[in-house]
Amino acid sequence: MKNKSIINDLTTGSVSRTLVKFAYPLMLSNLLQTVYNMVDMIVVGQFVGKVGLSAVSIGGNLLHLLTFIAMGFSSAGQVLISQYVGAGDKKAISRTIGTMFTFVLSCAIVMTVVCCIFAKQLLAFMNTPSEAFKFGLDYSVTCYAGLFFIYGYNLVSAVLRGMGDSKHPFIFIATAAVTNLVLDILFIAVFKWEVFGAAFATVISQGVSFIWAVIFLYRHREEFNFDVKLSSFGIDKNIFKRLAKLGLPMCLQSAAISFSMLFVNSFINAYGVVASAVTGIGNKLGNITSVISQALSVAGAAMTGQCLGAGKHERIPKIVGTSLAINLVFSIFLSLATVLFPKSIFGMFNNEAEVLEMAISYIPCAVLLYIGAAFRSPFISLINGSGQSKLNLAVGLLDGVISRIGLALLLGITFNWGIKGFWYGHAFAGFVPFLIGGVYFISGKWKEKKLIIH
Repeated sequence: MKNKSIINDLTTGSVSRTLVKFAYPLMLSNLLQTVYNMVDMIVVGQFVGKVGLSAVSIGGNLLHLLTFIAMGFSSAGQVLISQYVGAGDKKAISRTIGTMFTFVLSCAIVMTVVCCIFAKQLLAFMNTPSEAFKFGLDYSVTCYAGLFFIYGYNLVSAVLRGMGDSKHPFIFIATAAVTNLVLDILFIAVFKWEVFGAAFATVISQGVSFIWAVIFLYRHREEFNFDVKLSSFGIDKNIFKRLAKLGLPMCLQSAAISFSMLFVNSFINAYGVVASAVTGIGNKLGNITSVISQALSVAGAAMTGQCLGAGKHERIPKIVGTSLAINLVFSIFLSLATVLFPKSIFGMFNNEAEVLEMAISYIPCAVLLYIGAAFRSPFISLINGSGQSKLNLAVGLLDGVISRIGLALLLGITFNWGIKGFWYGHAFAGFVPFLIGGVYFISGKWKEKKLIIH
């Protein structure tokens, strides 16, 4: 693997070309990740029905919440590594890798044990419909066993992306996606293992992806100045302090957003398996926007970090503008597809009449989710890339706890909109990061932000 420093590309090419060059493997990775996550629901929806679909939706939401440590500290590690790359400090890159792996994987083990012990209580908190409870328990407990692999994959991908390599994370997730698809069909359609089969396929595919990623990192250890000896995995106090300073707010942000979604969904689940199934499908469709938005957000954050590390501030507005334009084009296209062909799109997951009937009323909410993702992505990348930990925390609290929960309760209960109130409360909250990030961008405070590595 050659040195992929983004700064090298920025000195010879345009910002838009560099952003797309770095982001397109991430887009493909996210496309596969989205397909990966949707396959379970599609296969379960077609072969098990709306009850299984409800269970997978609820179990998947719980699993997403439990990855907040992996997401937060991996994102923080990527920012640190990208800034160290910009500064040319290879020793610090090595110490960051060792510190990240030891701390985050230790957290994964603890989370697995705790979640398996309290699996029933977590499903009860979610107001899991009684007819979907057993399926939900099968799915969630099996997936908890794969948390170590999820955490590990995120770590390796963060290291590579911080170094400017977005190609290999795509290869790893492609392997997982193909493995998951084959095993889903085998376990559910052939072996009739129902929801457990979907979860077991997910764990195996995650394990395969993580092991391959670790092997790749080991083979290229010299390029990271990381010898992979036991002593290399010690926690460096200075690095951990910087990692925690940036990572803890990111963790809290991720946890706040995920928890608020679980809280809102717990009210929705009380409406029964059809409501739970439709909401689960809607969330998966919303995740399609992640194909573009998250890829550009990750790429933009890495580019912002390296540009700040190299003192190239004038490039950053172009990064934000290019990302916003690409995101909007994709979101508008997806909105039109959902409005024009709703039954075909929702029918991919489940074609039962009562599910499709409720799905039609979800369409306006889906459009809001698409557009919200497009607007918030560029500004989240600016906040993350500049290492603005306090602002990250503010976004998480306002978006997750205050806006999403507050709006959902206001519209769903106070205004008596019922399930639509909870849907729209979730959708409107997605615009909060855009408002906060937009003010931060216009203020120009990011130009004065001191680098985390100093």
